[in-house]
Amino acid sequence: MTEQTKRLVETTDGLRLAVYERGPADAETVVLVHGYPDNHSVWDGVAEVLAERFHVVAYDVRGTGESGVPGSTGGYRLAQLSADFKAVIDAVSPDAPVHVAAHDWGSIQTWESVTDPALSSRIATYVSISGPDLGMATAWLRERTHLRSSLRQLAHSWYVFVFQAPLLPEAMVRSGLLARFVGGGSRPTKDQVNGVELYRANFLGKLLRPEPRPTDVPVLVIAPRDDAYVTVPLQTEAPRAYAPSLTTQVIDGEHWVVTAEPELIAGEIAAFVEKAGVR
Repeated sequence: MTEQTKRLVETTDGLRLAVYERGPADAETVVLVHGYPDNHSVWDGVAEVLAERFHVVAYDVRGTGESGVPGSTGGYRLAQLSADFKAVIDAVSPDAPVHVAAHDWGSIQTWESVTDPALSSRIATYVSISGPDLGMATAWLRERTHLRSSLRQLAHSWYVFVFQAPLLPEAMVRSGLLARFVGGGSRPTKDQVNGVELYRANFLGKLLRPEPRPTDVPVLVIAPRDDAYVTVPLQTEAPRAYAPSLTTQVIDGEHWVVTAEPELIAGEIAAFVEKAGVR
């Protein structure tokens, strides 16, 4: 296995993020962003493969792993998560744009950075897996041309509405009920509990005021065919009007394909980086 080092990066609101690096420091940088209810280790298999060619960075998103925990729901808003991402890339690749791959909530929050004009020049390529932009997703769900697909996606997203309730999601975590329905195997309880705040801080606002933004960053959407939480149409169709440099790839696999098929995912990321190149 390649050697992994750890550093702490301070956020704009005073938290510290645990950042892990492996691979040659002088190679192009690939940043991996995890989702809910994971921490950076969900990327270990992918990172090990990519580290043969790239400087690979993964970090524990706020509230998870060894990173700091916000004191309120507001600390999990997308704008702050995007600021965290900027702090990480400024620390690990201050002089060159980075390639980014993200999964689940990692993808959702990274879309916020990819579509931010102030940050897009710092991102060379973006690979999104099982995590649509909330504004794009809401706009897509409201279109009447694919009502059946929209209703199917809403059925898959039932837990999002449960997570808006006070206390109930935390009780589901502690009882083990959440793991039965949301899956992901055995996850640290702290990460599961804290991550509920991601849904409370962001979903209702985006549902009421979607405001999707465009991006000129080259984007690859990898959509697992059997994802139980995000349907293929939502992943592949929602960004089309906003990402002109969009490539979509439907693959066999379930939601946690990043752990089930690390060589496949690493290969897709590397091929897209090679094809798109650094802008």
